[in-house]
Amino acid sequence: MIRIMKAGECRSDTLLMRSMAKSGVGETVTDIIETVRKNGDAALFEYARRFDHVTLSGLEVSRAEMEAARARVPADLLKAMTIARENITAYHRAQVRTGFELKLDDGVYMGQKITPIARVGLYIPGGTAAYPSSVFMNAIPAKLAGCEELVMVSPPGAGGHIPDAILAAAIMAGVDRVFTVGGAQAVAALAYGTESIPKVDKIVGPGNAFVTEAKRQVFGQVAIDMIAGPSEILVIADGESNPSWVASDLLSQAEHDRLATAVLITDSPSLAEAVAAEVERQLNLLPRAEIARASIENNGKIILVESLEEGVALSNELAPEHLELSVNEPERLLPLVVNAGSVFMGRCCPESLGDYLAGPNHILPTSGTARFSSPLGVDDFIKKTQYTYYTKEALSQVAEDIAVFARAEGLEAHARAALIRGNGEEQ
Repeated sequence: MIRIMKAGECRSDTLLMRSMAKSGVGETVTDIIETVRKNGDAALFEYARRFDHVTLSGLEVSRAEMEAARARVPADLLKAMTIARENITAYHRAQVRTGFELKLDDGVYMGQKITPIARVGLYIPGGTAAYPSSVFMNAIPAKLAGCEELVMVSPPGAGGHIPDAILAAAIMAGVDRVFTVGGAQAVAALAYGTESIPKVDKIVGPGNAFVTEAKRQVFGQVAIDMIAGPSEILVIADGESNPSWVASDLLSQAEHDRLATAVLITDSPSLAEAVAAEVERQLNLLPRAEIARASIENNGKIILVESLEEGVALSNELAPEHLELSVNEPERLLPLVVNAGSVFMGRCCPESLGDYLAGPNHILPTSGTARFSSPLGVDDFIKKTQYTYYTKEALSQVAEDIAVFARAEGLEAHARAALIRGNGEEQ
């Protein structure tokens, strides 16, 4: 049964506490990375046999195989995927930025140029489940940013093949190359390259504890998007909310993972009781009821507050991945929200809308990192380079100031580099 507590009884450190995956994977991941670095493709084939229980004849999926997979995807799913692709593209196209240039007096100008990251690796979870939506969320912003090559990896499912829907999404999103490999070994292959898999400049996409740890370990060799934790949802709801709807939203995240977190904050005791009862009723209807129940019992909570404003303040402490504002006037509360990955406004905007079709990205900061980080977007696939131009006359006007600054920091060569040009000093 989900716990109901008053805000005053819920200490902030308890509220902020997340259930995280147990440590202990670090050494295993280190060994996997080193083995892939040394043995390349041979290590990937061996790990496929050991971890995925399949014998692969090759790693790369051909374009013909991808087209055949797309042809097997049901028409209704392809239709939904097409709608999703269009919405995700429209939303992320608005994020595309250009450089700028400032022209000052004396012929001085300076600016910033935008350059796409050349080659990006996309990790798409798979194996026992298929997440074509994650292909779109990773690949579409990268394509809009102008990345030259997208290299996708995903673990083999039944029969040693990547699920058809994932391959269909890869074609639809413009992925260039696809490889049947998952886990920490896939991250290592993208970071260091093998005979078949090219080395990339950045790795993005969610995964299990081993994938997450591998991304942590290869960071610096390549860039990564974020260190993702278990899924989270926080619903702020008033007394007019439908308890059945709220309960379904809490369970939509609880069914992801035993470590997922689902929290309701409300100013209505009657809603709290009704949602708790509805969570119990709906749990029994879920195919993944065992997972969802573990999440609800270990990490779920309903917190009673005096006002919705107090609820938003508590939410900002938690900095949730997903935040739903199930209230009459969500626009009134939105300006108060400062820490959240993605906000869902009103009673008819379930988190699952954002997972698939709405357009905003579903790869979001978790574990409180929304305090300082952002959803995946076009900016994650670009580099910004500064440039400056000064004429000799313009430099001469500021050379003495540069020298004063440099000498205050004990850097005489810095001072001379300015003076020798600006004032003609050779000493």
